[in-house]
Amino acid sequence: MIIVGLTGGIGSGKTTVAEKFKALGIPIYIADEEAKKLMKSSKIIKRKLKSLFGEETYLNDDLNRPFIANKIFNNKDLLDKMNAIVHPRVKRHFERWLNKQTSIYVIKESAILFENNLQEQCDFVILVTAPKRLRINRLIERDYTTKEKIEAIMSNQLSDEEKIKRSDFVITNTTLESTYKQVETIHKKLLKKR
Repeated sequence: MIIVGLTGGIGSGKTTVAEKFKALGIPIYIADEEAKKLMKSSKIIKRKLKSLFGEETYLNDDLNRPFIANKIFNNKDLLDKMNAIVHPRVKRHFERWLNKQTSIYVIKESAILFENNLQEQCDFVILVTAPKRLRINRLIERDYTTKEKIEAIMSNQLSDEEKIKRSDFVITNTTLESTYKQVETIHKKLLKKR
């Protein structure tokens, strides 16, 4: 089975692209969502995260996301340590999920695919891009956040220029119509790779 990585910087529109592939019948594994679920359910992850960040990591047995976000904001070392705890378990979860799939290809969506060398687990990589100003505007509207916080997150991600060099396909997500056409073109190409 072909594994296709789907990535893109924050606000690029990965979710929109993933939904279109899903509508075409392609199974989608959203690594960030599964990581959050595992951070809530895995006793091993909970113990290790509490050891890393402190008891405030969980409130009433629920992940204290604002607390963690504040800790890793502008702290790459802590972010890397957290990822080293969570990502090996996400990888195992993905492998179990993959064994249940029957389609020609599947998509593994991850915002930090290249940053964590997850592209090595993929046969192809699709990068979703959009102009920086458009990404910032989308995020301010969606998350009610500040430009400063968005730019801090962006600074922890590889540049689009660097990601383009490492990707097999690039989707420029500026309008839905154009994005959907690009998805359909890539879908047809991937079906022929079998």
